[in-house]
Amino acid sequence: MIRTMGLTKEDEFIYDFPIDEIFEIAWQWYWVDFDQPDAEEAELLYSLFNFHPLSLEDCFERIQRPKLDHYEGYTFFSLHSICHEDLNAEELNLFLGDHFVVSFHYTHLQEIDKAREMIMQTSNKWERGHVHVTYEILDQIVDQYFPILYNIEDHLDEIEEKLSPTTVQLSMDYVFEVRGDLLRLRRTIFPMRELLYRMLESKRLSFIPHEQMYFSDIYDHLIRLSEMIESNRQLTSDIRDSQLSINSNQMNSVMMTLTIISSIFIPLTFIAGVYGMNFDRMPELHLRYGYPIVLAVMLIIGIAMIAWFTYKGWFRINKT
Repeated sequence: MIRTMGLTKEDEFIYDFPIDEIFEIAWQWYWVDFDQPDAEEAELLYSLFNFHPLSLEDCFERIQRPKLDHYEGYTFFSLHSICHEDLNAEELNLFLGDHFVVSFHYTHLQEIDKAREMIMQTSNKWERGHVHVTYEILDQIVDQYFPILYNIEDHLDEIEEKLSPTTVQLSMDYVFEVRGDLLRLRRTIFPMRELLYRMLESKRLSFIPHEQMYFSDIYDHLIRLSEMIESNRQLTSDIRDSQLSINSNQMNSVMMTLTIISSIFIPLTFIAGVYGMNFDRMPELHLRYGYPIVLAVMLIIGIAMIAWFTYKGWFRINKT
């Protein structure tokens, strides 16, 4: 599907005009959007607009890293939107000329729809031309990054608040999943930040000085997003360390319990082993009260060891 809009030199704003009439109208600026184009529509990038083959190669081969290339008569941008369902990058390519914008994407993007709607509904945006169209597209793409990171932050805060020994394994699985999501976001947002920096520093983009404030605002948003990613990655590391500490404490508690039990029964087992030997000349075996005496001795030893462990604080450590 191909969608069009533009402002004529007679200050008439028109949209959804036939693509084959684009060069029959005197334009102040125009925007052509290739939304999920078929092969015949994609061919128009070369046959109608005569874009450079290298930029078309980058356009057709998905997925490129966010990039900016200068060609004669236009600048080519490869941008990344993010799918909210699986956090995969979705490519959007822009051809920005002196008085036109051509966007090309194989997947339907809500950001493009919102940018079109805002431009069509606000007449003062028409006067700012195709550069403002580029700004609106970039702004919509970057704004859609925020809800994803806010959602991740909320889940991490919830995990941190509810972290307990009974939720350690479940939390650990989710933390590693979140770290993978943050890594995917990092691979998109950091290159986009570098792209905006190149735009602001480029001397070949003549419109930048006039629109510096707007594109700088997008760059500031990307810096904030980058900081959010890093802080969330640090938070996942802290949660992971807390979970490892909880696991270690649980292990120490179990080992302490087993050690106490073993320590108490070692002397009792020794006594039982000694009097379980089958020697004939063991005087204690023939005592009338030998059996209750041995049991009493074993009981005294057990109570004495429990008292000693309590005095040393082993049971207190075990509870923590």
